[in-house]
Amino acid sequence: MKRLDLHLHTTFSDGSLPPAEVIKLAQHANVTALAITDHDTVDGIPEALSAGREVGIEIIPGIEISSRWRGAEVHILGYFIDWMDAGLQERLAQYRATRDDRNPRIVEKLNELGIDITYAEVAALAGPASVGRPHIARVLMNKHYVTSAKEAFDRYLADGAAACVPRDLPDPAEAITVIHAAGGVPVLAHPSWLDRSEGIVPLCKELKSAGLAGIEVHYSTHRPEQTSHYLNVAKQLDLLVTGGSDFHGVTKPDIEVGLGRGQLKVPENLLEPLRQAAKTS
Repeated sequence: MKRLDLHLHTTFSDGSLPPAEVIKLAQHANVTALAITDHDTVDGIPEALSAGREVGIEIIPGIEISSRWRGAEVHILGYFIDWMDAGLQERLAQYRATRDDRNPRIVEKLNELGIDITYAEVAALAGPASVGRPHIARVLMNKHYVTSAKEAFDRYLADGAAACVPRDLPDPAEAITVIHAAGGVPVLAHPSWLDRSEGIVPLCKELKSAGLAGIEVHYSTHRPEQTSHYLNVAKQLDLLVTGGSDFHGVTKPDIEVGLGRGQLKVPENLLEPLRQAAKTS
């Protein structure tokens, strides 16, 4: 079965594999088109475009921008962006700076808890990527303070956890505007992360008024009933339907490119409406 995967991360943000290796996995999974959506950076796109040409996989330039809405993190995916746009590059650099400010403070709090790691170790593991919490999680795993990234986040790194340091984030409307300004199509990522007692509809209505174009219906951890629900939300609000694995590699070892946890099926026919939306963005 041929499929899409419109949500993938590489070593240029918090993934554990370089773009070319991600493309190889995509080829093996019969993925015909994919989007590299690293957090707050487009630096992995050139390598992905080159690797995609070699194996005949279409690479959609993408981005994932973190924002905050009513105290919760909201991630906005952007597709078919002009990744070389100067305004986009400038704004992404500003967003990365908030990570650069927060992460050393997280390490300091971990040290205060008796955990012997250094920021230099985290930066070395991240390499050329913008350091993020998953890199800290990987150092904690490597030094056997935790057994998994999930444990690292649950105990130390997630909002409200022992070593949490809040990050200064834009609101979702700003993230949507940044994506539109770069010619992209903004889409709400993994809505199940945000589904509260009142449901996801109020958020989607608010974000659509700000320019949101779609919702990530097909996602690695969505149960069938969730996929059905978000598909209905998309129909109700006239939003595009997208989907992706949210592949990261070692920090999410149960999620595979194109396959998620084995049952992910992102239909190829979702791509053309997304492409058409980009032409009018």
